[in-house]
Amino acid sequence: MDFKIGEILQLMGKTMPFLVFRFLIYFAITFSYIVLTGIGAGVGYGVGMIGGEPGAFSFFGGLVGFGIMAVIAYMLREYLLYMVKAGHIAVLVELMEGKELPQGRGQIDHAQKVVRKRFAESSILFGIDQLIKAVLRAFNRVFFTVTSFIPIPGLRNIVKFINTVVNLSLTYLDEVILAYNIRTQSDNPWASSRTALILYAQNYKAFLKNAFFLAFMIWGLTFLVFLVILGPLIALVTVIPAVAGPLTLIFALVFAWGVKQSVIEPIAMTALMQVFFKVTEGQEPNPEWENKLEGVSKKFGEFGRKAREWDGGKTKPESAEEPAQASG
Repeated sequence: MDFKIGEILQLMGKTMPFLVFRFLIYFAITFSYIVLTGIGAGVGYGVGMIGGEPGAFSFFGGLVGFGIMAVIAYMLREYLLYMVKAGHIAVLVELMEGKELPQGRGQIDHAQKVVRKRFAESSILFGIDQLIKAVLRAFNRVFFTVTSFIPIPGLRNIVKFINTVVNLSLTYLDEVILAYNIRTQSDNPWASSRTALILYAQNYKAFLKNAFFLAFMIWGLTFLVFLVILGPLIALVTVIPAVAGPLTLIFALVFAWGVKQSVIEPIAMTALMQVFFKVTEGQEPNPEWENKLEGVSKKFGEFGRKAREWDGGKTKPESAEEPAQASG
């Protein structure tokens, strides 16, 4: 493994204000899921009493409430990336560089200033993040298969399972590339993201090895949290006996998701940051891998175009991209 758990836990301790901030944000989302699901279930139960099937109506009412909150959470994803995840990445990068950080609320304010300096608007960061994810998905579909390294004839289903587990742990790579943006202090986030993608591609075997260990750690801890939470919630939801089973499962899953997002995810993200900075140290982008990325993802070409158009947050008109040729 190219990451060190002891150092990661020390970094988590030094960024405790951000962990608390993340926990409060995701706890609020989790609590909102439970409240809206409960309201939906209660309304459904009341309607079901009229029709004589309170259990069924309560269950479907709860699903409607859960769905409404899911839409709200989806709409909040840009804010969460800009204010929460990118901010935490910023302070982690500075700690890895040996810099001192403010304590308490000052750490969060400092992080947001760093993020705004690199990405003036949340829409810029969000657009870069979405494009990074698209390129990573295309690349990983082609290159990130365990069969490339461990050929196991006749065990296709096992290999598919292993590939799925590994790919789950690679969901933090877009955040690692954002960390590279902040670390290099680039004035052009599109250009630095393009460089980071090439560096990732030419070292993908090292990421495969580390992602395999991380996958079991992340999802093992998440499952443990789910089991710990499930017990108390069984007692909590028995106040609505007709829907105790379904709601217990939904609540436990949502709580486990909240803990994963606020505590477990930063550990995995920091581990991959360590891996990326270690294995790419001193490397230059390899043109061969640049061409391979161009071949597997058309989205990768957008980074070059947007990098040429970049002007400190303003986009140059298409006609200005190439200087006019002098006549004669």
